[in-house]
Amino acid sequence: MKALRIAILAHSTNPRGGVVHALELADALVKLGHEPVVHAPDAKGAGFFRESLCETVSVPASPVGSDVTQMVEIRAADYVRHFEDPAHRRFDVFHAQDGISGNALATLKQCSSIAGFARTVHHIDAFRDPRLSALQARAIVAADRHFTVSRLWQAELEQRHGIVSAMVGNGVDTARFSPDRDGREAGLRERLGIGAGPVVLSVGGVEARKNTIRLLEAFAQLHVMHPNAQLVIAGGATVLDHHAYREEFITALSGAALPAHAVIEAGPVPQENMPSLYRLADVLAFPSVKEGFGLVVLEAQASGVPVIVSRIAPFTEHLIDEEVVWCDPQNAGSIANALAAALTSELAARLKSRGPAAARRHDWEQVASAHIETYQTLRERAYA
Repeated sequence: MKALRIAILAHSTNPRGGVVHALELADALVKLGHEPVVHAPDAKGAGFFRESLCETVSVPASPVGSDVTQMVEIRAADYVRHFEDPAHRRFDVFHAQDGISGNALATLKQCSSIAGFARTVHHIDAFRDPRLSALQARAIVAADRHFTVSRLWQAELEQRHGIVSAMVGNGVDTARFSPDRDGREAGLRERLGIGAGPVVLSVGGVEARKNTIRLLEAFAQLHVMHPNAQLVIAGGATVLDHHAYREEFITALSGAALPAHAVIEAGPVPQENMPSLYRLADVLAFPSVKEGFGLVVLEAQASGVPVIVSRIAPFTEHLIDEEVVWCDPQNAGSIANALAAALTSELAARLKSRGPAAARRHDWEQVASAHIETYQTLRERAYA
């Protein structure tokens, strides 16, 4: 089979789920003998959050303000300018991972600069701004082929738009994320101010979708039973505006009557330190109300960390009772009870032992292989 040259487009160079997926997919495609190149707008010129086997391109990015709709339009225009140069379009396949790159490729297709493109729909957001909703829809329906990462969003895509997609899933690098300590843990513990714990880790920043305020309420209940407990909130690098929710979180934190260092906002953590951060945790708290898949759950399981997670799809598609502790994400008491259960010695030991095996079910090479047939169809169309 002839090697495919594939342009994979992400929305940023930061460690968000879709960007992680893009890089890991591309690295797996390299191992399969193909030539993927991951692109992303890069306002700071700092490159992607981690090194990769695949080639990457930092697309020059224009200044943007706080208006999300304008940001999407500007970043899509940045992409269009980049690919207007024929030298930048020497690919067999174009593949968008998000609404920004999907709109850019839709414009390039409309101008006949490219023959068509594929789109991965990780999830579909609910936006109040009708322009932003229209941009989201355009980035989906203009694509010629579609991928989804869960049955939940596969069904949603068909119901909302009548689109049939290939479900490709997600993976985890079990060489990078494992229970084996690498010597970074002590330094990271000291830098972040992490004590003896127990340590509750949340990854994804302060967002409504991550249910951070209810998690805080649950943690305050847990803290009564575990006075040395700490909640570490990592991540948060995003192109969306979560300012209003963050203000609510700050108000809730100030009224929570917790000691000064009980809640640590670590912010975006360098990717080389993330495996160590998981290993410092006693439990990963992931009571999200909406996810495309939830990659961090696999990363935590691969690292031997017990996980509490919302009993909703897509989690219920690929996780089973013996591997996680379920919670009702709408109920802070349920989240607190799940955290307390996951910290009991017997259950914690069982979850730690079963997590790595559960993570190994999700392999990036399988994910990459699931794309090939569709890629070949798009290449044939491009050269027809």
